[in-house]
Amino acid sequence: MSLPPRFTLPPEDVLRAREKLVLDHFRDEVRQDWDATLSTFPHPRYELIAPMQVHDGDGEVRAYYHDTRVAFPDQHHELIALRHSADAVIVEFWLLGTHNGPLGAIPPTGSTHRTRMTAYFVFDEHENLVTERIYFDQLTILGQLVGGLDKRKPTGLLKLARVLKGAMSKSGGKPDPRLLGTTPPDLTG
Repeated sequence: MSLPPRFTLPPEDVLRAREKLVLDHFRDEVRQDWDATLSTFPHPRYELIAPMQVHDGDGEVRAYYHDTRVAFPDQHHELIALRHSADAVIVEFWLLGTHNGPLGAIPPTGSTHRTRMTAYFVFDEHENLVTERIYFDQLTILGQLVGGLDKRKPTGLLKLARVLKGAMSKSGGKPDPRLLGTTPPDLTG
């Protein structure tokens, strides 16, 4: 009796190739070499689970890179752990950066953040990277960004009000429907 695919890891050479691709992807993101980063996908796709957003295709992903690096020009990662699964490389990491530019409607605070995240780099049956699915807590980031404001000064209180107004403008948005149509796995095998 053979095991179902979810219990079988690919051979070591496949796992090593996946791991190299993911590590190259991380390195190229920090270097802000978007052409190299995007070359790790046949079709770039990011799924951000906290805000329920999808950035699909070259143009949308480049816009996502642009917007996040305007907000956090020094954004970088500290890897914590890397694991393999039947169809993914799972990476735990710290995301760090200084909020020196607007993040959508949220004005820059000058504060830094260090947020623990998990990313699933999902591969298809042909070993193509098909998505990077990222899990994180938005409130952790927001709390760190406003935590550095001097709330004893009128300028700090004004900035806090603008940050909260900007954050509220982002809340209540409709989740991307591509993240809603989930199908439970078949666990009978």
